[in-house]
Amino acid sequence: MTKALKKAFDAASRLPEPDQDRLAGAILEELTLTQRWEDTLASSQEPLERLADEALAEHRAGRTERLDPDAL
Repeated sequence: MTKALKKAFDAASRLPEPDQDRLAGAILEELTLTQRWEDTLASSQEPLERLADEALAEHRAGRTERLDPDAL
């Protein structure tokens, strides 16, 4: 455990029990969401690579236009 995380847990341990439970729930939810996001990214690499290859092929074939951010 890092020093920063230990310091945070030490501070959290001084909170009233209901606050500790809410904080624990928030941390666990964040960890779950982070893992779900990482799993989604990992499983989408192949489709993303395929889309990137298609986009590059279209660009090289001259079927793309320069984006003008001011025209959006």
